[in-house]
Parts: sequence; C-alpha cells; structure tokens
Amino acid sequence: MAMHEGSCHCGGIAFTLDGTVEMGVDCNCSLCRRRGGLLAFFPRAALALRTPESAMSTYTFNAHAIRHHFCPVCGVAPYSEGVDPKSGDPMVAVNLRCLPDVDLGALEIVPFDGASM
Repeated sequence: MAMHEGSCHCGGIAFTLDGTVEMGVDCNCSLCRRRGGLLAFFPRAALALRTPESAMSTYTFNAHAIRHHFCPVCGVAPYSEGVDPKSGDPMVAVNLRCLPDVDLGALEIVPFDGASM
C-alpha cells in the first residue's frame, strides 16, 4: 500500500491515507457536482487524522447517511465518512484533489450517476 498525505487548502484538516489510488469516481449528485470532488473509497481505518476533529465542520443531506467534512476556514471538503452498503463496515470517500502526490491525469475516471439515486 502507498501512504499519502492530504489536507484541505489551508491545512486546517490534515490526514494520512494508507491505500493505493487506482481510479477516481466523478459523481454528479447535487453536492459533488457543485464542489468538484473526485472520489476514491477506502476503509475508515485507512485514514488517520493529523488535526483535531474539532477543526472541521460537517454537512449531511438527503438520507443523512454520509458525513461530508469540510474546513470552516478555507471551505475545502477533503473527505466524507459513511458505511459501506454491502458490508456495513465504516468507510471514507477521499477527495483525490486533496492528495497532492496523486497524478490525477494518470487515473481511470469512472462516472457515477448519483443524481438519479
């Protein structure tokens, strides 16, 4: 596995991610379309916060099943938390645009129709 360091723009939310990034998901739901995230999914245990949880704000919508975390200072949303619908295990959706060492141009980008869900 690869270790990545990620953060929001100002560094108020910083984390490490232990996982290989092979593809990105481009969701068109009402939130993802507006914030422009490019997502990859990992077990929750793969993400370790380097800053206190109190440094972030959280937004939920629709079924309120996913906690979308964002920085109240710079506004960037580096990751979201939820539960894998197949296994029930905790998971994170990491915004790959917040991992500076990942070459986004080298990734397979998979569209996801979240707007129809």
